[in-house]
Amino acid sequence: MSRPERPSLDQRPPVLEMIDVDKTFNGDVVALKAMNLTVNHGDFISLLGPSGCGKSTALRLIAGLSHPSRGKIAWAGGQGENDLGVVFQEPTLMPWATVAQNVWLPFRLRGQPYTAVRDEVLEALKLVGLEKFQNAYPRELSGGMKMRVSIARAMVTKPRLILMDEPFAALDEITRFRLNNDLLKLKEAIGCTVIFVTHSVFESVFLSDRIVVMAARPGRVIREVTVPAPYPRDENFRTSAAYAALCREASSALHEAMGEPV
Repeated sequence: MSRPERPSLDQRPPVLEMIDVDKTFNGDVVALKAMNLTVNHGDFISLLGPSGCGKSTALRLIAGLSHPSRGKIAWAGGQGENDLGVVFQEPTLMPWATVAQNVWLPFRLRGQPYTAVRDEVLEALKLVGLEKFQNAYPRELSGGMKMRVSIARAMVTKPRLILMDEPFAALDEITRFRLNNDLLKLKEAIGCTVIFVTHSVFESVFLSDRIVVMAARPGRVIREVTVPAPYPRDENFRTSAAYAALCREASSALHEAMGEPV
């Protein structure tokens, strides 16, 4: 059976827009200034930029954990309770709860008993390769496994949009590569849209179809790099001339964002 063709970037319906968004802290610290971003269904967008450029602030605004000082964030068709999943830099698992109970949390917060959603929880754990660890506790897991649990928890409700704030930054390179590969498979499996914060040019090119490059002081979008390589992607893409050329383009944009000569 042939894989359905993905719509081109300009044919995808919108999920949300950030429109002229400013965010100021303590009255004078400008984290974001005139931030504009359109997120379309099926996008994998990486926010790439130097430390302090407002990447995580943008994610917090989209998540509703903070509010713009000016401008607005508009969801297409309005925002529902099943629209958003979030993966933080740390797994943030409940140490006293089993793996399955941690993944159940989004349903639990809505008042849904475990017995009613057990199949969904086990399906999510199967997708991240942890179905055999459903009764384990976080202390028994490696760092990579803990992050898989966090990803399963974010995707268990099959949200429209998943926000990921440098989820693999603390992992070793081999584990990070493996989770990059698995993340793309998971995205295809549940058909979601992803906004992914990273400092890594290489990671952004491998994962994304759009790389949004941000500059600091104040945080804003200065460039967007399109990655036209088809999905699924694998080691053949990582070692290709096209990948190397896109990494150079993204690196050049990042140096521009940092105000450095290219």
